[in-house]
Amino acid sequence: MLARLKEWARRLKRDVVTLWFAYRHARTPLIAKLCAVLVVAYAFSPIDLIPDFVPVLGLLDDVILLPVGIWVTLKLLPAPVLAECRQQAQAWLDAHQQKPRNYFAAAVFVILWILAAWLLWRWLAL
Repeated sequence: MLARLKEWARRLKRDVVTLWFAYRHARTPLIAKLCAVLVVAYAFSPIDLIPDFVPVLGLLDDVILLPVGIWVTLKLLPAPVLAECRQQAQAWLDAHQQKPRNYFAAAVFVILWILAAWLLWRWLAL
């Protein structure tokens, strides 16, 4: 079972990198590009929307939200584009390059948390 879980995680990592290549691909449809940008930004962000220290919900985004986003976006890609981007992703991963980071997405999540805290403070202050 552990081997299957590791293989699943390896495929998820490859698919995120595949989406990273797909959103830059010229033949990727617009809706697929938008979904890919969102999924890749979230996956490569060093900060989660729901922090991992929040019981249950903190891991829920990593275990359910991200894989579902990847799956939906992969379904939106044309087969030739998907095959080409998967090859690029595998080659990139085989070169052992470091996982890209998306600090813009991290900044967006920090702003969302600050806004939520401010709104909660305003609501409780009334």
